[in-house]
Amino acid sequence: MKITRTSMFSGQVHTMDLPITLQQLVRYENGALVQDAFPDLNGSEREFIMTGVTPEEWHKYMVLPEDNDHEPFGLDGS
Repeated sequence: MKITRTSMFSGQVHTMDLPITLQQLVRYENGALVQDAFPDLNGSEREFIMTGVTPEEWHKYMVLPEDNDHEPFGLDGS
């Protein structure tokens, strides 16, 4: 399903094609925790749904140069 969000960092509109169902999306929009509504998504995909921030933006705005070898907060899918 294609999900479109506006990034809270840049204000840009981004779309991701994610392996989710309409039922999962409705569950999330009705208050389910993102990790409960979308248990099969990785951290970057869940972050996108919540904030519209892409992995590329995360690196641009949040990762310090010395941390460039990994994603903070499990955004690498861990």
